[in-house]
Amino acid sequence: MSNRFISTEPGIDQLTAEETLLRAFEQLQTNAAIASSFGAEDMVLIDMANRLKLPFPIFTLDTDFLFPQTYTLITQAEQRYGVVVERLSSSLTPEEQARAHGDQLWAYEPDKCCGLRKVEPLRRKLACLGGWITGIRRDQAPTRAHTRKVEWDEKFGLAKFNPLADWTSEQVWGYIRAHQVPYNPLHDQNYPSVGCTHCTRPVKAGEDPRAGRWSGSSKTECGLHIK
Repeated sequence: MSNRFISTEPGIDQLTAEETLLRAFEQLQTNAAIASSFGAEDMVLIDMANRLKLPFPIFTLDTDFLFPQTYTLITQAEQRYGVVVERLSSSLTPEEQARAHGDQLWAYEPDKCCGLRKVEPLRRKLACLGGWITGIRRDQAPTRAHTRKVEWDEKFGLAKFNPLADWTSEQVWGYIRAHQVPYNPLHDQNYPSVGCTHCTRPVKAGEDPRAGRWSGSSKTECGLHIK
């Protein structure tokens, strides 16, 4: 069966996270890669793939504006799992972006900033793959509520595997504790979601877990997972 129609298989959404990873490898071998922002969910996927001995390539979108703790975690993951994380960057340096589009673009046109520093590097990478593996979950945001375990990504034109789609935050952290998976220490400082330094703040008691991303605007997604 072609990757284009894999999501139509009966029972595809009943696969466990491990079975979904195995299905990705069965279908695509190492022509599928784990896309990691090095959040808690992504660390679970990296650890799980390692335990299953699935040699998926791993890449991250290095916007040049990540927190120091995120860069440190990338190095820790490389050392622990014996992998080399491919770091994808914008074709523009921060200085070139400022000259071409204005200083602090993220403050007044965040969609354009995300497009330049995240979406376009991702598009270039996915053009070379048959599928990508993400850590998104349905209960993270309304925009992700209908995420399937395996689906066809119309936006980028390849298969998309979301092994943790039906997991809760409690399951993610239960796995991290059970397997002593390294994670970003900012999670312990009220940062449930960690992005760029300019566009991420800790959340307050009672706020939505993604309230700390692009605070003060209606933006809730960087554009990678918008269908």
